[in-house]
Amino acid sequence: MVLSACTTTEIDEFRQSTTQIQTDESIVILGRRQSNAYETEGEFVECVANVVASGSDGINVIPETQFLDEMFPFFEPRTAPMRTDHLAQLMEQEVAAQKFEDFGISYIVWLDGLTQRSQESGSISCAVGPGGGGCFGFGTWVDDSNFEAEIWDLDNLSTVGAISADANGQSYLPAIVIPIPLLARVESNACSGMGQQLKTFLRGNV
Repeated sequence: MVLSACTTTEIDEFRQSTTQIQTDESIVILGRRQSNAYETEGEFVECVANVVASGSDGINVIPETQFLDEMFPFFEPRTAPMRTDHLAQLMEQEVAAQKFEDFGISYIVWLDGLTQRSQESGSISCAVGPGGGGCFGFGTWVDDSNFEAEIWDLDNLSTVGAISADANGQSYLPAIVIPIPLLARVESNACSGMGQQLKTFLRGNV
C-alpha cells in the first residue's frame, strides 16, 4: 500500500512574445543533457509530453525518441543547439531545415531540471524471529522538483518565453510490522503543472 503526502507546487511563466499554435502544427519537447552532473529524466520529458497532448485542447507532440533518431546527429548532447543563434546556424543546413518542415514543428520546448532529496531522518529496522518477522521505526525526507521549460519559435528563431515548475513535499515511512509509505508526488505534480501551463502558453491563452 502506498499513500500520498502533501505537495506544494508553484508554476511561473515569463512571456517574451505572443504565441498561437495552429491545429496542424506540432511541437517537440526535449530534455537537456549537456551537463556532466545530471541529465533531465526521460520519464519526466515523456510525462510532460503526454499532458500537453492530452484532452480536447491537446497539442500534437512529436515523440522525443523519434525526433532524436530522425534528426541524428544534430541533437546529440555534444551538437544540440544551446541558444537560438545556434539554431539559426543549424537551420541553414538544408537537410535539417527539411526535417523540421517534414515534422511540421513550430516550437521546440527544452526541459531542464531534476528532483533532489534532502533532510532525511529516522531509521527502520526489520527482523525475523520464530513467531514471524516485521519492521519497526519511522523515516522521513523532503523531495524538491525544480524544472524549467524554455520555448523556441522556429519561425522567428527566437525564445518566446519560459515556464518554471517547483514542487516540494515531505514523505513519511512509518513501519509497525509493515512499512506504509506516504509519498509526496512532487515530480508528478511538477509534470502536470508544467504540461498544463505549456498548453495555455502555446495556445496564446491569457
